[in-house]
Amino acid sequence: MQSWTPSVENSLRHLLNEWDPIGVADDVQDEYDCMLAPLLRQLRGGADQKMVAEFLRRELVDHFGLDPLLLRPETMAARVIAWWTAVGKVEPTDGA
Repeated sequence: MQSWTPSVENSLRHLLNEWDPIGVADDVQDEYDCMLAPLLRQLRGGADQKMVAEFLRRELVDHFGLDPLLLRPETMAARVIAWWTAVGKVEPTDGA
């Protein structure tokens, strides 16, 4: 069961769409939704920037079939961690 709010999910979706590694976010707003729940679970579990970067790298290679070199998953991981620090940690928990 997910334990984050729709606004947190939408905010992360927006961040992933800004990154847009395959260049389709203008036409397909949910293209990266496959990464939402795993990323949020990792962040809620205390994942650091290195762990997030590795997840993004694996997704780029294994799921999307892309070369991560030019897509800079480390830079995106830094953005995700900064975003989480700003908004994710203040989200209400289950039952709140």
